[in-house]
Amino acid sequence: MNFTPSKLNTFLMVKLPSAYLCGVRVKHITKEQCVVKVRHRWMNQNPFNSMYFAVQAMAAELTTGALVMYHIQNSGKKISMLVANNKGNFTKKAKGLITFTSNDGNLIEEMIHKAIETGEGQTFWMKSIGTDEAGDQVSQMEFEWSIKVK
Repeated sequence: MNFTPSKLNTFLMVKLPSAYLCGVRVKHITKEQCVVKVRHRWMNQNPFNSMYFAVQAMAAELTTGALVMYHIQNSGKKISMLVANNKGNFTKKAKGLITFTSNDGNLIEEMIHKAIETGEGQTFWMKSIGTDEAGDQVSQMEFEWSIKVK
């Protein structure tokens, strides 16, 4: 699969329909960065009239997971991936269009290379920052990914 926003959004619709129905969409991906956007609306709101934390987590996880998938595919090896842990901080109500960005792509190449060299599983943390239309941070999510050569 080519890693384009269109192909990733199709993958999302088929493999993660709840995220797709909530409006989570990949907007940009390179080897270093992934950007995902989601708009606050009725389908993804909480009782406090802002975006439900789980929707923010889905969008944030996608920024990191898409980067891991991108680098696994480029390695040419069969490598499994799994979220081992996560943590999040919420600093402002998420309303309007929220943009999640992860810039941790370079970290993954190193970890994949290490996993291939040693044959041992590797774990690493990746961060995704969510900002609103004014550029204010609404949340920060971190995901601990585990990878292992099959």
